[in-house]
Amino acid sequence: MNTITLLLTLPQIERLYEGWHEFEVKAPAYSRYQLKPENCTITAYQSNKVVFQGKDAAIYAAPFQTEESFDQSQGQNDFRRFAKQTHAGSDEVGTGDYFGSVCVCACAVEKQDLAWLETLKVNDSKQINDEVILKTAPLLMERLAYSLLILPPAKYNQIHQQCNMNQIKAILHNQAYVHLKHKRGELPKAAIVDQFTPQASYYRYCKDQKEIVRGLHFETKAESHYPAVACASMIARCAFLKAWTAMENQWDMTFSKGAGNAADQDGAAFVRKHGEQHLKEVAKLHFKNTEKVADLL
Repeated sequence: MNTITLLLTLPQIERLYEGWHEFEVKAPAYSRYQLKPENCTITAYQSNKVVFQGKDAAIYAAPFQTEESFDQSQGQNDFRRFAKQTHAGSDEVGTGDYFGSVCVCACAVEKQDLAWLETLKVNDSKQINDEVILKTAPLLMERLAYSLLILPPAKYNQIHQQCNMNQIKAILHNQAYVHLKHKRGELPKAAIVDQFTPQASYYRYCKDQKEIVRGLHFETKAESHYPAVACASMIARCAFLKAWTAMENQWDMTFSKGAGNAADQDGAAFVRKHGEQHLKEVAKLHFKNTEKVADLL
């Protein structure tokens, strides 16, 4: 069994929880929470120490480690030569938010686009102001080949009755790549997924799909190394923000992003105004927030 122990900041501990809270189990003494996603147990202690244990501990810990500590694979370093060539990448947005859609994008970047992307300062959407994303993403969409999938909350809740979040993400990533492949005629030699689950699990989740794109490269923090993943991240974020605005306008409400206390309060306000039966149309009901909304009411 692999074990990785990290000392994280409180925002990192909260971000880790938002990403995997679906797999929360009863927490041991002196811990903030314990999560059990596939092939790993994650325990966050009150001291801010976080322990990752299991076969895939390195995959779940990687986004919270320094570049020097997790980038030790020579094979991975070799693969990164494709970041300066034509390549494709995929990423998703919205899986850590109680409200709103899940958006997945696969995008192809041609070698001749790389200098242009540098002038736009394309990066991971989590590191860029939303106003900048809303201005920059349309430029990417005009020039680059991409496939964008938007899963509204109501449809997400319906699918989640049979699939967990990782399976939903895997299916969406695969479908985005299928669409991109058909749009371009073929995919570039290098196609990267910003890794959210072990490769074997990804393909197991997709096993019943009509068409499966294989030969993908899985890497954590991929948006920091591959421009195509960064572009996909920005396009997905732009779609998420536009869908969010449409949702707020439709229901005449203001919703808080993330899955914190503010989201609980907004959920309770929504139910008071529109009724519990409509909560599934704006929120991901399996989040712990739904229980907290009920408590507030």
